[in-house]
Amino acid sequence: MSNGLRRLTITPLTQEAFAPFGDVIEVENRDYFMINNGSTRRYHQLADTDVAEQGGRAIISIFQATPLVYPLTISMLERHPLGSQAFVPLLGQPYLIVVAPKGDDPQLSQCRAFYSNGRQGVNYHKGVWHHPVLALTDQDQFLIVDRAGEGNNCDEVYFNQELVSLHLEDIPHCDITIKQHQANTAQLLSRS
Repeated sequence: MSNGLRRLTITPLTQEAFAPFGDVIEVENRDYFMINNGSTRRYHQLADTDVAEQGGRAIISIFQATPLVYPLTISMLERHPLGSQAFVPLLGQPYLIVVAPKGDDPQLSQCRAFYSNGRQGVNYHKGVWHHPVLALTDQDQFLIVDRAGEGNNCDEVYFNQELVSLHLEDIPHCDITIKQHQANTAQLLSRS
C-alpha cells in the first residue's frame, strides 16, 4: 500500500499471463513460414479481429500518446463491447498495460498490470476492461486495429474508492524506463 492505494504489481507481458484478456502480438517464440521467394518470414495470424457485431468493420488508425505522471492512480477503465482492439507499438518503446476481466461490474481489485518491451503489441478481446494507452515516452506511436460502425463501442467506468496505483520503480528492469520518464516529465512540466 502507498498513500492508501494498493500498488499494482507490474509483470512482463507474456502470452500465457495475458491470455484471459487477449493476445500478445509478437514474433518471439512464434511459428512462421517463408514467403516472397524465401526473403520474408510470415508470422501468420498472431491475433484475430472481432469487429463484425452490428455490422462493424475493421479499421486501422495511429495513436500518438504522451506519458502520464507517475505514480499514477488508476481511477477509470474502458471496454469495447462490440469489438476487439489491438495496439502495436510503432517506435519500439516500452509501455504499460492495465486490464481487468470481462463483465458488467469491473473491479480495480481485479486489475493486472503488464510491461511491454516495445516489441510486443496487444489485442484486447471484445469486452475486456483496460486503461487507455499508457505510453512511457513522449510522442510514442501505436498502430491500432479496431472497430468502426453503428452502436456504442466504448463504455467507461470511473471509480472513487479502492483505487490502485502504478509506480515506475515497480517495472522489472526499470532503470532505463525511469530515467526516460523523468526526462519526459521534466520536459512536459517545463512546457506548462
